[in-house]
Amino acid sequence: MIRPAAPEDVPELVAMVYELAEFEQARDECHLTPAQLHASLFGPAPAVFCHVAEQDGRAAGMALWFLTYSTWEGTHGVYLEDLYVRPAARGTGAGKALLAALAAHCVAHGYRRLEWAVLDWNPARAFYEHLGAAHKRDWLPYRLTGAPLEALAAAAGASTS
Repeated sequence: MIRPAAPEDVPELVAMVYELAEFEQARDECHLTPAQLHASLFGPAPAVFCHVAEQDGRAAGMALWFLTYSTWEGTHGVYLEDLYVRPAARGTGAGKALLAALAAHCVAHGYRRLEWAVLDWNPARAFYEHLGAAHKRDWLPYRLTGAPLEALAAAAGASTS
């Protein structure tokens, strides 16, 4: 069963984020707290959303996502930040059901894109391609974090004075 996340899911969702970070060999980069996720999902103006795959009354997987906007399409889209299915639930259709729920959300709201990034070594790439997802070979991801982010932010203060 796929359903929207509820406040009582937060501890399991945080646990799955850490399980995903471990799988992606980046556990030391994960710093999410239950309070942060609760505020992001259930605060006064949530900008992050989550669906839960439930099996036997327990969270077996999750899809954590947020809205994007395409000037070319002229409409919002969904960016899937994390898709995770616990090992015991893999192969049960939980991952496909989570993606299908997001696709249905996109179609129901007139959104034209459902996008995500995946590590080049992740075996799930075959699963995504089987669903018809296309690898965007011509777009390269960039990220600012830590000291470079702070330096650029400081430059904004100097130029707006």
